[in-house]
Amino acid sequence: MIQIRDISKSYDNLRVLSGIDLDINRGEIVSIVGPSGAGKTTLLQIIGTLDRPDSGSVMYDGVDVLAMKDKALARFRNGNIGFVFQFHQLLPEFTMLENVALPAMIGGKKRTEAFAMARRLIDYLGLGDRADHKPGELSGGERQRAAVARALVNNPRVVLADEPSGSLDSHNRNELHRLFFDLRRDMGQTFVIVTHDESLAGECDRVVHMRDGLITDIVNNR
Repeated sequence: MIQIRDISKSYDNLRVLSGIDLDINRGEIVSIVGPSGAGKTTLLQIIGTLDRPDSGSVMYDGVDVLAMKDKALARFRNGNIGFVFQFHQLLPEFTMLENVALPAMIGGKKRTEAFAMARRLIDYLGLGDRADHKPGELSGGERQRAAVARALVNNPRVVLADEPSGSLDSHNRNELHRLFFDLRRDMGQTFVIVTHDESLAGECDRVVHMRDGLITDIVNNR
């Protein structure tokens, strides 16, 4: 599904990634682990087309997405990639329903259709009675589940998560981890997760170990 070839990236004189090669298969849950400064988040951002490498290619089903112009790339990103961040990044002035529906409206869906799609996901996640609450009125676990719903609203090919459980307590962390596997079972989603959480990494299909901008090892758990 995703083929990453010879990805290198530097910021000024700092080499962050050095010739990364990685394949991600459809329906996989892959974790990327390593110490701070290993290049994990930079790699995730390049896979998600939020950043461009200095060299190399990122192919989605044979299409080199980094060859796209910025506007075409933004459309591709909106329709094909969902993002979950450590601190949810919900807009505080909007309700949960509005936050979840926003990517669909940006993608051109009518408001009624976008809200219906968002409502279905919120109900699926067991948050139907919280849909009209703003982020400040939600618990940490509810905010992060809302962020997952937002990532899924356009039915993306892949969900990229950067330390998604890093700000959660142990109960909500376990709930979020279980949710990723439920989504893969029920919706066929592909997940690539940057994490320091060894329990989550150990449950994933594969664990990609990084250090100093290089992939040092890939462990198959399945």
